[in-house]
Amino acid sequence: MAAEDRSSDRREITPLPRVSRLQQTATVRRKGEGLHPLGDLFHALMTASWSKTIAIIIVTYLLANVPFSLVYMALGDSIQNARPGNFEDCYFFSVQTMATIGYGSMSPRGTLADFVVSIEAIAGMIAAAVVTGVVFAKFSRPTARVVFSHTVLVGTVDGKRVLMVRLANERDSQIMEPSARLVILRDEVTAEGKRYRRMHDLPLQRDRHAIFTLSWTIFHTIDEKSLLFGESSETLASKNVAFIVSLVGTDETLMQTVHARHTYDSESVIFGANFVDVFLETPAGRVLDVDRLHTYVLEAPSDASAA
Repeated sequence: MAAEDRSSDRREITPLPRVSRLQQTATVRRKGEGLHPLGDLFHALMTASWSKTIAIIIVTYLLANVPFSLVYMALGDSIQNARPGNFEDCYFFSVQTMATIGYGSMSPRGTLADFVVSIEAIAGMIAAAVVTGVVFAKFSRPTARVVFSHTVLVGTVDGKRVLMVRLANERDSQIMEPSARLVILRDEVTAEGKRYRRMHDLPLQRDRHAIFTLSWTIFHTIDEKSLLFGESSETLASKNVAFIVSLVGTDETLMQTVHARHTYDSESVIFGANFVDVFLETPAGRVLDVDRLHTYVLEAPSDASAA
């Protein structure tokens, strides 16, 4: 689906964002030996969204107090100013102990209760250190706010047939020495008749820049040497083609390496089209209109060949 603007001489089309089939099926279930989901818990928390991470921390904290509460209940009258054997009082006493709050209204009674409190306090300090490390690591992790065009276009630029993808930097900070890479994935059949999913690099007209400040359109020339020579939307779909565009550079503010990546499937490739100018002329000067980053103009039938 796309939103069309017929106010100009040429029809401008702004495609709506979509998730490619490759992105939808990126999560593959694994089975067999060597799979230990809890063995890489830190990585799982680092890759999870903030909402999921916070939810995991809260649920884990609430559940971790349950076994300690049951121990206090089993000890009987082991907590000052608490109802003996009452789960609610034992649970909230456990919460105060694990969080090292210590309001003073409830306190352990007896050596055995003191011993359990000591173990829980140590567990609480370790848990707090782990959670602090995860939160700090997620906050300090460098990320690139790079926007990729919703579609990959195949059109004519400077008299040459090219495949093009446009990127924009959402931040005011600059990315120094950025390098771009374009990879094609497709199903291929070997001489023996075996089917493989293979990856190939597509050479770019310019794969490096001195600095990435506003926008950058990367081009791959489609000539006799190109893997896309003679391809059309139908042939790309039959080969289950996908494109992966990646960018790596150094954030000027953080002075750390940042990277961004986007995946397109064959349905995201538009033949016979070209991007509109992403810059607008205003009285204050040229302005980068990120909303026009995805807008393109049809120059030929969309099912034209790439040859």
